[in-house]
Amino acid sequence: MSQKLSVPSNSNRLPTLAAPERRQSWLVATNLFISFKYAWAGISYSFQTQRNFRIHVGVCAIAIALSVMLHLSAVEIAVIGITSGLVLALELLNTAIESLVDLTVKQTYHELAKIAKDCAAGAVLVSALVAVLVAGMLLLPRLVTLIMSSL
Repeated sequence: MSQKLSVPSNSNRLPTLAAPERRQSWLVATNLFISFKYAWAGISYSFQTQRNFRIHVGVCAIAIALSVMLHLSAVEIAVIGITSGLVLALELLNTAIESLVDLTVKQTYHELAKIAKDCAAGAVLVSALVAVLVAGMLLLPRLVTLIMSSL
């Protein structure tokens, strides 16, 4: 694998996304409230900028709503919530990794950057497939029963 980097062109530069108050984000948060504020900023950023994160949030909400409507047990709802939360957490990590890689290689192609981004996206895909499997195993029998009883 080649580790050559190409010179970045200035015409395709990404705009600076850090808010002025975050210019010194390398500093430790002064209190717990500030830490939560920064965490929420990350979630908010992902929701605003990442289509897949919004899709995962929507599917997660639908799965939990269906779980409640179909009267699944608390443990079953918790399992769906945990698997859905894992997908969202991995999507946030994927966004972080992609941003860090982009910062490092500066809009140039690098084989190792591609591998890092692809593996992070693969982790999200694996977790999403597992979440679909879990939700399907828990929701489909109840949905089929409901549909059959209404016919």
